[in-house]
Amino acid sequence: MIVVVAKFKVKLGKKAELLAVAKDLIAATRQETGCISYSLLEDPYVENSFSFIEEWSDKAVLQSHFTTPHIAEWQQKSADLRDGQTVLTIYQAEETKL
Repeated sequence: MIVVVAKFKVKLGKKAELLAVAKDLIAATRQETGCISYSLLEDPYVENSFSFIEEWSDKAVLQSHFTTPHIAEWQQKSADLRDGQTVLTIYQAEETKL
């Protein structure tokens, strides 16, 4: 399994707009083959800081995700709403039950 953490900040006053754009991205992404989970979380301790937390079956489906129309649409629509670059961290993981 591949786990992605994509961290970014939102410009002041743009949170509601960004969440509306993200809603469409999340809905489309969750329908992709190989998407195990895809969520957007807000950091309650760092103002305007968000992270996409993603789980994918393998690296090939993640690479395919990056080329989808909904990712292109997200990049275009969110560009003026995000503050700075998005930082991706990608992990190879395995599920463990505790």
